[in-house]
Amino acid sequence: MKVLVSALEHSANIHLKYLVKELGEEVILSGIFDNALGDSIVDLRSTSVMGFVDALTKLPFFFRLKDQMVELAHDADKVLLIDSSGFNLPLAKAIRKRYPAKEIIYYILPQAWAWKKKRIPILEKTITKLCSILPFEPSYYSPKAPIEYVGHPLLDEITIRKTDLAHSGKITFMPGSRPGEIKRLMPVFRELRPMLSSRALIVIPPHFSDEEIQELYGDISTFEITHEAHQSLADSDFAFICSGTATLEASLIGIPFILAYIAKPLDYAIASRLVKLDYLGLGNILFSQAYGKSLHPELIQKEVTAQNLYNTYQQMDTIAFFNDAARLRDLLKHGSSVRVSQIIKDTNA
Repeated sequence: MKVLVSALEHSANIHLKYLVKELGEEVILSGIFDNALGDSIVDLRSTSVMGFVDALTKLPFFFRLKDQMVELAHDADKVLLIDSSGFNLPLAKAIRKRYPAKEIIYYILPQAWAWKKKRIPILEKTITKLCSILPFEPSYYSPKAPIEYVGHPLLDEITIRKTDLAHSGKITFMPGSRPGEIKRLMPVFRELRPMLSSRALIVIPPHFSDEEIQELYGDISTFEITHEAHQSLADSDFAFICSGTATLEASLIGIPFILAYIAKPLDYAIASRLVKLDYLGLGNILFSQAYGKSLHPELIQKEVTAQNLYNTYQQMDTIAFFNDAARLRDLLKHGSSVRVSQIIKDTNA
């Protein structure tokens, strides 16, 4: 079976890696994905986008890439789109127009429930199977929509879980994986560091060179570098984490943490007008949908100061968080790769 894949994000490719294991050798991939999984038609570093402004400058490149993917869809038995709605939804519409009978599977759906709800009828009409990783998401679609909660990919990937809040004397810092995020958060994290008596671990993506680390992170001589995010979180007492997948990972591991996020002012102004949510972190969004309250603190934009982070850290009820994090894990139930592989092999499964 030939499957055309569009997976532009780093996180999407982590999920794809686990899915490929379930699919086995009978499925051959083409399209856009990490080169470690096969022959991608593009280097993923060229598809990286940080914010609305950056996206605008790269529009011609993405238009050409979309046209290339539509041509490749001709020889594919099925199409698998993962996340990246800004690229994948126009791609899906173009493929559907060119090949009306082509099976298109969307895994990790556009967050149409958060903004642009008018996309939902388009998704229902365009996509053969909608694979949701959020338990509440199907309720936003029509009763006859081809949508199913398939589980959450992080429950395939996270093998470590804290069993108690025993003191280790370690705190983990995760300033993100994108250069802009790191540069904006690190000055605050460096200022916060001397306020804490614990050992400080900083998670740095393994692909960064020494020169990139120096440029992005500045002086981190008081931090201990690690590349093992899950293990570091499980071994620590607390964490300070940039918004993103890492916050849900921390929630599922069970480590108390604070979400800290600083966006470009223009990007934040645009996003705050378009997205109407009470929370930024996915753990908070999931938990509030189910239980009507937040799971962990969030500090955004000008709130992100060293003193505010320290005060919030001191005041956080870590026992309540630990108990609520277990409820969040139960809410998600299981991983998603098994079910998605079944859908790919047989869309009527």
